[in-house]
Amino acid sequence: MYSVKQPSKIIFGENSLENYKFPENCLVISSSGAKKRGWLDFKFVKNSHIFDNVESNPSIETVQDILEEFTNSNFSHVIGLGGGSVMDVAKFVGLKLNKKKITIPTIFGSGSEVTRISVLKVAKKKQSFHDDKIFADVAIIDPTFMKSTPKKIINDAIVDSCAQSTEAYDSKNSNMYTKFLCKAGFDNIEKGLMESNNEKIIFGTLLTGLGFGNASTTLGHALSYVFSNEGF
Repeated sequence: MYSVKQPSKIIFGENSLENYKFPENCLVISSSGAKKRGWLDFKFVKNSHIFDNVESNPSIETVQDILEEFTNSNFSHVIGLGGGSVMDVAKFVGLKLNKKKITIPTIFGSGSEVTRISVLKVAKKKQSFHDDKIFADVAIIDPTFMKSTPKKIINDAIVDSCAQSTEAYDSKNSNMYTKFLCKAGFDNIEKGLMESNNEKIIFGTLLTGLGFGNASTTLGHALSYVFSNEGF
């Protein structure tokens, strides 16, 4: 027997952001990179509380800074707008504040938008937090962001997603469903690259996130923690 878990609502497709009706009171968590690319200029961001200083490989101190600054502010949702680091922080903040969570990946590959995992540095070492309450309530995957993302960042994210799909496929925690998701994810990424089709690539990374999020990664990602903790 096995079960598969995911956010209660996943929205996928070009211009998904424009067609989604965002709540009025939100805390938007993002990064300086997103700000530079103009991604904080969306209409739903302008009337929100904003924290735009999430670092790569974020620390638990960043979460604490956000909690200290915004705990007494009036908002109903926490929105993570950015890459995997941003979404990991946003999901954890939402958990701590007991707020609804919306994840919007601007870089496609981490799969964080659809997982029950937040990876944060505690005492300068990466630690994974796993909890069903970490899941986003809504994940919005809009390929529009890929058009303005630097090629190197896209390539790095794709490699990450491919590694996740192959590791999770072979994981001892995998099952028929997760294997299907991982294989379909890898195949869509491959076809997307061959056809220069961004939507297929991004759909593939979404499927991979759902696959490894329910099966776990293996040695490759475990080793990455060691290298990251050593500053590589």
